[in-house]
Amino acid sequence: MASRSKLSGMQKQVLGLYRNFLRAARKKPPEECSRIKSIISAEFHENARNVDRKNFLYIEYLIRRGKKQLEQLNNPGIVGLSTFKFTSSSSAAAINISLDDQNSKPESPKLHVDEPDNKPAVNATIG
Repeated sequence: MASRSKLSGMQKQVLGLYRNFLRAARKKPPEECSRIKSIISAEFHENARNVDRKNFLYIEYLIRRGKKQLEQLNNPGIVGLSTFKFTSSSSAAAINISLDDQNSKPESPKLHVDEPDNKPAVNATIG
């Protein structure tokens, strides 16, 4: 039997956040649940591939951002997720999660622009 190395506190936080996102997805309508799970999985795997494991400040930032998004996803008024991926002439933007509100009004989008470590990211929530 292979022995597993102990996880660091930060690794435990990331895995716990991932599990909590999957639990929150199960509370959504069945037609959205699998789509939400695939978006969550893609986001976590993308960050696992592209974020330097020693960049603790950026990882802590991603954990904080994830906790805020999880809090929003746990809101009963939120029924689904959307992703935006676009490229600019200088760099590619990361996949970002946007929460779809069941009471959203398409004519009044709210945009939040975030640029940590020169990686442009736009989270748009319509509501």
